[in-house]
Amino acid sequence: MNLRRIFLLLWCGATLQLAGSAASRPNLLFLFADDQRADTVGAWGNPHIQTPHLDRLVAQGFSFRNNYCFGGNSGAVCIPSRAMLMSGRTWFHVQHSLAGTTTFPEHLRAQGYQTFATGKWHNGQESFLRSFAEGRSVHFGGMDDHTRVAVQDLKPDRTFTPKKPAARFSSEQFAEEAIQFLEQRTNTAPFLAYIAFTAPHDPRNPPAEWREHYYARKLPLPRNYLPQHPFDNGQLVLRDENLLPWPRPPELLRDQLAEYYGLISHLDSQIGRILEALQRSPVATNTLIIYAADHGLALGSHGLLATVSGHFYK
Repeated sequence: MNLRRIFLLLWCGATLQLAGSAASRPNLLFLFADDQRADTVGAWGNPHIQTPHLDRLVAQGFSFRNNYCFGGNSGAVCIPSRAMLMSGRTWFHVQHSLAGTTTFPEHLRAQGYQTFATGKWHNGQESFLRSFAEGRSVHFGGMDDHTRVAVQDLKPDRTFTPKKPAARFSSEQFAEEAIQFLEQRTNTAPFLAYIAFTAPHDPRNPPAEWREHYYARKLPLPRNYLPQHPFDNGQLVLRDENLLPWPRPPELLRDQLAEYYGLISHLDSQIGRILEALQRSPVATNTLIIYAADHGLALGSHGLLATVSGHFYK
């Protein structure tokens, strides 16, 4: 669930849309999660998590699963990961700000696409302005409290409104903006709608009912769980790794997993709302849906909590 996985679909779609008239070119609905492990989709073999809407996408589409986040040259791997996504380049060959690089939304915009974004943008305002004609509830930065994530709107004069706390939980806010875009657009051009959620990035504070659902289930630990990482990798004392003591207590790690799974299932419910809005729209049969995440998290795998990619459940 990361960069290379989506690029085949993305550029196949770009080839298709450039070949025909505006009316025949497909729309692109790009749904992007933040820190979602590759093994947290029920349809991909994890019986402990509920993701019915992602499962439906799996059943109706294609999954690219033997691909991994390339890595990063930043403590926040989100930043280079998203730069790679937007540019198609490795982090050896792209700046975090995307300076000097044509982004794929910028390319589609030049080809006549209506480009809209909501949610997280971790690569600076200048590259956002080049990439998108419209932006609502945009979060410039990394982590934030999901209950009051700071957002800004792009105004017609190409400046941004002052930061303000979102009116809803982050996933609900970004889903609502996507739904309004689908329901209210009058532009007849094909569109790219980029919906970049901040879930399931920490702080892991899902709505209570979603958290309690998993608290009650005594979730199994990853099969490569270790209480202690076997060697000093040079990055053992940093923010994510300090969320639990060493060695990793299984009962506290299960709580972390419950909160993480709760964020993902809640995110899945909001994706369901977007898909329903798309289905009601006149463009439902001419829209490519792409779902991906920037990278995963260890959450107990190898004794770590922070960034890692892979599949860890049998």
